[in-house]
Amino acid sequence: MSKVYFTNLRTTPSSNLLTKMERLVKRAGIESIDFKGQFTAVKIHFGEPGNLAFIRPNYAARLANLLRSLGGKPFLTDSNTLYSGGRSNAVDHLRAAMENGFNPISAQCDVIIADGLKGTDFREVPLDGEYCKAPKIGTAIADADIVISMNHFKGHEQAGFGGALKNLGMGSASRGGKMELHSSSQPVIDREECTGCRICEKYCAHKAVSIGADKIAEIDYDKCVGCGQCVALCQYSAAVMGEGDTSEVLNCKIAEYTKAVLGDKPNFHINFIMNVSPECDCWNHNDAAIIPDLGILASFDPVALDQACADMVTKAPALSGNRLAEHHPHEHLEGEDKFHLIHPDTNWQSGLEHAEKIGIGTRAYELITV
Repeated sequence: MSKVYFTNLRTTPSSNLLTKMERLVKRAGIESIDFKGQFTAVKIHFGEPGNLAFIRPNYAARLANLLRSLGGKPFLTDSNTLYSGGRSNAVDHLRAAMENGFNPISAQCDVIIADGLKGTDFREVPLDGEYCKAPKIGTAIADADIVISMNHFKGHEQAGFGGALKNLGMGSASRGGKMELHSSSQPVIDREECTGCRICEKYCAHKAVSIGADKIAEIDYDKCVGCGQCVALCQYSAAVMGEGDTSEVLNCKIAEYTKAVLGDKPNFHINFIMNVSPECDCWNHNDAAIIPDLGILASFDPVALDQACADMVTKAPALSGNRLAEHHPHEHLEGEDKFHLIHPDTNWQSGLEHAEKIGIGTRAYELITV
C-alpha cells in the first residue's frame, strides 16, 4: 500500500491552513527529496479568468518558500490550452496567472509557461505506450529535475474528475500533445436536442462548429480536433461524445502522459479537496460546490492520492443548491459516486486502473491523518 497523508481544515490561532499544509507535506516526506540546486517544476492550474475555484496562491507561496529553504529552484508552471479562452498562449496565460495571484509578489515564485509562446515548445518523451508512443510534454516541465503537483480536486466533464493525474497528464501536454489526447474525441450533435443557442459556435477555438440554416449546430470534422469544449458548454445535452470517443480512452491517455511527465524523476503530489466544483477550472465560471470542503492530502503516489480523494468525495454528503441537487433533491448521497452522477458518460476508474497497470502507482493506500 502507498501512504496518503490527510489533514482536515480545522484551525487554531497557532496553526492556520498554511501551517497545516506545510506540516502535512513534511510529514508525508517531502524533505527526503534532494532539492539542492535542482530545477523544481510546481505544476499547478492558474485558473481561467472568471473562475474562482482554483487553489489560492497563498498555498503556492508557502510551498515555494519551503522548497527554496531545502535548496531547490522552484517555479510555477502550466501549459497552454487547446481551446479558446484566456490561457491559449503565453501572453494571455501569464496575464491570467497574474490576475489570479500567481506572480512573484503574491505567490513568491516565478511563473513559466511550459510550452512557450504559442504552445509549440515541447519535448517528445519516448514511451511506446498502448495509446501514446511519444507524449509531447511542455519543455519547462520536461527539462525540470523534480516535479511537484498541486491539484484542485473537482469534477471534470470528460475525465469524471480532475486530480493529480489530470493536472499532470493533460496539464503538462503542449497544445499538440493536447490534440493527441483528444484525437479520438469527435463529438456529435443530437439534432432533436439542439436549440441553436450558438454557444458552441461562439467558443469553438477551431471554427469547427456552425449553426446551419435550420438553426441546428453542425460540426466540420475536417476542422474538429475533439477538444470537447462544445460537449462541456452545451446546456441542452445536444453536443455529446461520439461512438468512437470514450472517457476510458481519454483517461488512459492521460495516465500515459503522466508517466512521461514523471519518468524517473523525484516527484511529490498535493490534492486540495476544496470548492469541489462539478466541472474543470478551465471554464470562465465555477458552479456551486457539490460537497463540503474536506481537507488537503499529500503523497509520493499520485494514483493512490487520487483514489483516496475519490473515495472521500464518494463518502461525503452532498450539499444543496448545486448541480447535483437539481437531479437528486433531498438526498445526501453518502456512498454515491457523485462524479458519475454529474457526468454519467465518464469512467474515472479507468484512468487509475491504467496508471496502476503501467507502473505509476497503486490504488491501494493507507490513509494517515496528520
